Amino acid sequence: MSTLPSFQVPRRTFLRGLGTAVALPMLDSMFPARVFGAAAAAPKVYPKRMAWVYVPNGANMADWTPATTGASYEMPMILKPLEAHREKLTVISGLQNAMGEALGDGGGGHARAAASFLTGVHPRKTAGADIKAGVSVDQIAAGQIGDQTRLPSLELSCDAGQRAGSCDSGYSCVYQFNMSWKTETQPMNPEVNPRSAFERLFGSGDPAATLEASVRRSLYRKSVLDYVLDDAHRLEKRLDVADRRKLDEYLTAVRDLETRIARAAQFPTPKPPAGAEAPEMVENFEQQMQLMYDVLALAFQTDSTRIATFVISHDGSNRPYPVIGIREGHHDLSHHRNDAEKKNKLAQINRYHTTQFARFLDRLKAIKEGDGTVLDNCMIQYGSGLSNPNAHSVEDLPILLAGGGGGAVKSGQHVQVERLTPLSNLYRSVLDVGGVKTEKIGDSSGKLDQVFAKA
Repeated sequence: MSTLPSFQVPRRTFLRGLGTAVALPMLDSMFPARVFGAAAAAPKVYPKRMAWVYVPNGANMADWTPATTGASYEMPMILKPLEAHREKLTVISGLQNAMGEALGDGGGGHARAAASFLTGVHPRKTAGADIKAGVSVDQIAAGQIGDQTRLPSLELSCDAGQRAGSCDSGYSCVYQFNMSWKTETQPMNPEVNPRSAFERLFGSGDPAATLEASVRRSLYRKSVLDYVLDDAHRLEKRLDVADRRKLDEYLTAVRDLETRIARAAQFPTPKPPAGAEAPEMVENFEQQMQLMYDVLALAFQTDSTRIATFVISHDGSNRPYPVIGIREGHHDLSHHRNDAEKKNKLAQINRYHTTQFARFLDRLKAIKEGDGTVLDNCMIQYGSGLSNPNAHSVEDLPILLAGGGGGAVKSGQHVQVERLTPLSNLYRSVLDVGGVKTEKIGDSSGKLDQVFAKA
């Protein structure tokens, strides 16, 4: 137990310098230490964070779905890298995204899977400017509670993607490369550059000043922390031992991430071989993914935002994975036609993705928050808009929920919901726990109360 701090630090405190504003992590000093002069500490209520992580092209469901329900299920091959986080995982089987069906529109299953995943709305089939989907769950949340943080929401991706033209059987490329929609006609383009994402977190809010500071740091090989050291030293003198240690660990993490981003930028992406698709050939895809995950972890740690989406790769991605010995394209393997070797390679790609997700959860679990961790106060949905990709199936999707939701999630179990339950029902429950009130999201028919202690 830490001693009570002698003064209170406002939650919206920043360490400031030229074009730079470094938000603080959640410190004990941010909570009222005394109530009307009494020695008892006031109750500490930590913010609940919500994120949606999307992986493309479904999964080899036989290697994803646990054989039994309840708390004692055995982790299948794809989920095995998440074993250390079992107590904070909820695997949910039976959810459907019916709006990803063709519904008379013919081909285009990958575009529909991505565009309807967070909206629960069937996208208009067009390759022109008249795109139309629905407001996504993250932007519903941002509309109600986004003003409580510096960034209403954060959108990340590892795919630069196309913003015009047709990408999937007559569907605009916008549908596949954007998961977040502010309005039914306005997608939220994700940030794909780790450095730019980092600058969003630590810029001053003035674009011109932020750009100037960024250029100076690059020119003189400075860190964002070099601009706020005076502020940091003044604050440290007023903190207790526990908060000083927490601040030091946080600033170390900021500098480490900044250094890794700078190092990554020194190595230009090689040109793809003739005939290859450039977006699929990023050499250090794993590095980019890990940097983006770490940006998201810092965003949650500092309460810079409580709402985020992360598209690992667009649906239909044909990225190869030579780092795990797979040189065939992901999309090609997903249409396996029940070929055992292709299904095994698809499962290996699925496992690779969950391995990177586990690393992200490790990071959140390592960040202490009161008597728990940041992960305890998160609800992070991980999954895909397709189940069996060979059939472009939108039934029984591969979905899991990581984090405790501040004690509101019945985590540590495999839950089998009634077949064809709308995926949007999960969203309504997640938003309810996060303090966002809704009557309906897309095709929702209710809430998913069996996953939550209080929904």
